[in-house]
Amino acid sequence: MSLTDAQRAEIAAHAQETSSTRRPTVPALEAMLYEPQEVLDHGFLRVIDYMGDDSAIVQAARVSYGRGTRKVSEDAGLIRYLMRHRHSSPFEMCEMKFHVKLPIFVARQWIRHRMASVNEYSARYSILDSEFYIPAPEHMAAQSAVNRQGRGDVLAPDDAAAVMDILRDDAIRTYRNYETMLSTEGDGYGLARELARINLTVNTYTQWYWKIDLHNLMHFLALRLDPHAQYEIRVYAEAMLKILHAWVPQTAAAFEDYRRGAVTFSAGMLKIVRRMLAGEQVEQAGSGLSKREWDEMMAVLKG
Repeated sequence: MSLTDAQRAEIAAHAQETSSTRRPTVPALEAMLYEPQEVLDHGFLRVIDYMGDDSAIVQAARVSYGRGTRKVSEDAGLIRYLMRHRHSSPFEMCEMKFHVKLPIFVARQWIRHRMASVNEYSARYSILDSEFYIPAPEHMAAQSAVNRQGRGDVLAPDDAAAVMDILRDDAIRTYRNYETMLSTEGDGYGLARELARINLTVNTYTQWYWKIDLHNLMHFLALRLDPHAQYEIRVYAEAMLKILHAWVPQTAAAFEDYRRGAVTFSAGMLKIVRRMLAGEQVEQAGSGLSKREWDEMMAVLKG
């Protein structure tokens, strides 16, 4: 269970609060505000606050005094132009703040995206909950033979169950030791929280507030929605993509076309494509590309 009944009640009470405002709001996103989108076994993602919408991007690009009177199609065309030509500044005018509950090992990948403001739950100040991420059997896979940081074939059912038992037992054991080190009663040691936490496994859940502008959010999504991204962070990105479509639908559509669904060719690759279009038979050996580059290009061309 991701949230306790008390936490759900607190969120529900917060969602009932309303404030009048003169700034633009997005009805589809307002309906999602504060609501936790459950991810993995104990994680969640929810929108705490946001600033701006599709019109704010257009307004910033035109440096206009108001939302303007141009047609929606004209605004969409401008957004697509900005996305297509990588004019990022107007997208930086929109921001979103998330509340995320995630395993520590996912947080360590996530924090590599440095263009955000982060405030994480402090295990020096508070005691972490006894919640741990245990992958489902279908995600228990062996090391890939071709990808040094990825997964290969799924383990046999008995092996997957055995690994799950190991992960669960280790997490429970280290958490019990964590509690013993913290305790000031009985056989406890009264150890400082900042020291006791170092014994915990990285599948322990943490939480943070994460605020980021739209440009950098889309960069995060472009990387973490990729099929090669680790499953456990990819599912958070998939939940965020749904939020993106509710928040800025015109921008999200342009993102799908020009970022997520697009590819980049090097100058050398482009020359080869032009030779192929001219009817020339080009082989890897005489292309000037490495075998890996060639295979990547051909995989894209063949779909």
